Amino acid sequence: MPPPPLTRDERPLSGIGLRVVAMIFLAAMFALGKVISARGVALGELLFYRQALALPLILAWVAMTDGLASVRTNRLGAHVSRTALGLTGMALNFGSYLLLPLTEATAIGFTMPIFATLLSVLILRESTGPHRWAAILLGFAGIIVMIRPDSAHFPPLGLAVAITAAVLTACISLVLRDLGRTEKPGVIVFWFTILSLPPLGLVMLFVGTAHDPLTWALLAALGLTGGIGQLCMTGALTRAPVSVVLPMDYSMIIWSTLLGVLIWGEWPMPTTWIGAMLIILSGLYIAWREHVRTRRAALA
Repeated sequence: MPPPPLTRDERPLSGIGLRVVAMIFLAAMFALGKVISARGVALGELLFYRQALALPLILAWVAMTDGLASVRTNRLGAHVSRTALGLTGMALNFGSYLLLPLTEATAIGFTMPIFATLLSVLILRESTGPHRWAAILLGFAGIIVMIRPDSAHFPPLGLAVAITAAVLTACISLVLRDLGRTEKPGVIVFWFTILSLPPLGLVMLFVGTAHDPLTWALLAALGLTGGIGQLCMTGALTRAPVSVVLPMDYSMIIWSTLLGVLIWGEWPMPTTWIGAMLIILSGLYIAWREHVRTRRAALA
């Protein structure tokens, strides 16, 4: 049976382009975080300015699309839970980029679909056939090849933080899957940003300090790149299905590698490339199987 025709609102090329742009901005955001941290800025400050400086962009985007009235919700408790997980996950993700080279931190982050599949089996009791189990094993093989546990190429703390971040991001994906049944993407982004500022504001009372003009400029760039990246990711999903735009996320390893080479002279080892390719193949195959399963359910 041929695939159903695209609806008038679906613009796959536009969605793919936005997702690639999102990955460029997110790679720049994490690189900026690494640079800013080296200038003496605490992780709590990074997170606060990442959220606070992105808020005007998010408000403007919501106002121009669905309107500010659209952010009303009957699921505030679910948004609070998502914010708690999201803040912890964001802290761990930034931490992994501070502790590891950009390419390696990005590649380990790509294990999220692997852990999301495992969690869907353990928590949601979803059935997983041999195809997806094979993809999971392939992804874990990629991790082993990349980190080479027989040697000490990367700090153990950095690896632990990066893997924990991927697991927590997988948990967040399950929460977002549930929220997405009733809430629009803009509503989810808005409430995550708003609800994250009070706890981060409390953290700022203990870690906030004055900075030189260049550091303030870098912090402003951090908030802008993060906000633009988040909006482009969300906008891509309004123009094309998840199965079309999700593979573009893996382009982030290209941008992270380029930034790592240009800023720090970090050229990945051959084992990093081999492991990353295995992890990417695993994630793409899991995404493809999810697409196939969704189509079968729609045609049933």
